Amino acid sequence: MTDAGRALAGRVAVVTGGNRGIGRGIALAMAKAGAAVAISARNIESLEGVAREVRALGAECIATACDVADEASVAAMGTTVMKRFGRVDVMVANAGVAGPTRPMQDLSLAEWRECIAIDLDGVFLTFRCFIPTMIEAGTGSLIAISSITGKRPLAGRAPYAAAKMAVIGLCRTLAADLGPQGVRVNAVCPGAVAGPRIEDVVRNQARIKGISEGEALRQFTDPTPLRRLVEPDEVGHTCVFLASDAASGITGEDINVSAGLVMY
Repeated sequence: MTDAGRALAGRVAVVTGGNRGIGRGIALAMAKAGAAVAISARNIESLEGVAREVRALGAECIATACDVADEASVAAMGTTVMKRFGRVDVMVANAGVAGPTRPMQDLSLAEWRECIAIDLDGVFLTFRCFIPTMIEAGTGSLIAISSITGKRPLAGRAPYAAAKMAVIGLCRTLAADLGPQGVRVNAVCPGAVAGPRIEDVVRNQARIKGISEGEALRQFTDPTPLRRLVEPDEVGHTCVFLASDAASGITGEDINVSAGLVMY
């Protein structure tokens, strides 16, 4: 197994939306750090490739179908994980959707609710599922993948921005509530992460602003001190740190991984 300091050796990590992009990067980073990993997505077949990659690193891995917006589906995923591992030390609520890119006055209530249900309710449901076992153990790390869009505007993305800002508030409140039980809660706020998702975002930003895709991409990269997109494994490394004993004094924080695009 690739050595990442073995910071999570003997621990169990759950990663929702673990089938691609940021979720894949997090799952692999957890495995490299020594954790057993449970990954989930709505389509279980989409998880097979990542599960193979995790196992190739020498880590235990299970893949399970889960719709994070569905209470029964989340409960079933939790039951599967607990039957296999008997504990969960790290819960990374990563599953999410980009939502529509249109002026808010042109959105339907159904479109609004779908984005909120997956990007916010999904964090609530998956966190709630594993909080009891963490309280019983007297330790645990809950990590939600928010976004810098929860901190700064992005044209036409009102539902997504609202959900991601709400995730930060949820994490801060849970950190206060669960700290006395030894459970830490933090959010990670990625910037523009290389991969299919940002390609879609760039296309939609170009459309809504009436600019070229190249110009739209440069609006994400040029303002950053590092002049580039973020890589999925950089988000994964941040999650490993937050889950590890090296971050034992960190809770209630929202950590940017944005190549410096956002510094607050």
